Amino acid sequence: MNRRQFLMASVTAGLLAGTVKSAASKPAYQEKTMALWSDIPPGGGGPRGKLFISPKGNVSNIVIPTLTILTPSQPNGHGVLVAGGGGYRNIAIGLESRPAAEWLVARGYTVYILTYRLPGEGWKDGNLVSLQDAQRALRIVQQYEKKVSVLGFSAGGHLMGMAVLRPHFESYPLQDTLDQTPIIVDKAALIYPIITLEKPYTHTSTHNVLVGKNASNEEDIAWSVQTYVTPDSPPFFLVQADNDPIAKLQNILIMEQTCQENHLPVTLYRYPIGGHGFALGKPNTPAAAWPGHYEEWLKNS
Repeated sequence: MNRRQFLMASVTAGLLAGTVKSAASKPAYQEKTMALWSDIPPGGGGPRGKLFISPKGNVSNIVIPTLTILTPSQPNGHGVLVAGGGGYRNIAIGLESRPAAEWLVARGYTVYILTYRLPGEGWKDGNLVSLQDAQRALRIVQQYEKKVSVLGFSAGGHLMGMAVLRPHFESYPLQDTLDQTPIIVDKAALIYPIITLEKPYTHTSTHNVLVGKNASNEEDIAWSVQTYVTPDSPPFFLVQADNDPIAKLQNILIMEQTCQENHLPVTLYRYPIGGHGFALGKPNTPAAAWPGHYEEWLKNS
């Protein structure tokens, strides 16, 4: 067994959970984890050792990017790719990705939790690696699902926005026949996302990791989600708290306005309080209402 095979076995053993129960309505679902790439990811490089999982469930030291797939007992044919945030320094699997996945799978959606490479972990392709993984993940999901949506939180919202809105961008060389598949997404939901990297919104970890504190205006624009909205983009569902100190309110307003200027369907839910990182919403708070609205939007819009 070579190093890569050994690492793959270790990752799979750590993440494969078999048949489990959802806390929402307790339907059984099957869970499995697969690698995104059949060999070394594009460009190579990266960290060594074991996946690091913090007490809060944030993951880093991502040697092998993966999809963890939750399949309900009666799939509805709609797959959702979920990306947690973490400022591209880690991924909030425990707070954001996993709770959202279990909520969705309880409603019949097949969920694909993305564990994407982090640009600061020594990958030779630098700030492209997360986008490479997201594009690859969408191509995988499209093989199995009639409809494909994305759900991203914070920096994961930035990543999902970039992947959805730049379907023709070749972020990596062709690896196999799968990479010839056009990326087509039906719907995109971004929850307290980082949208713009332009001044004066350059304070975020997302900005510092992807382009650096001294980035040019051209770099800021090139890595801002709103830059790539067109009339042919999929509909967007947006959620934001007005008092968010990280993804400041202007982010979501810029995205809403850009969608409207392009005559693109956009749904926005704003809450007066909630801060950043409220995930599915703390019980008995205003932000706890958004999953219900999201469910209706997924089914009907």
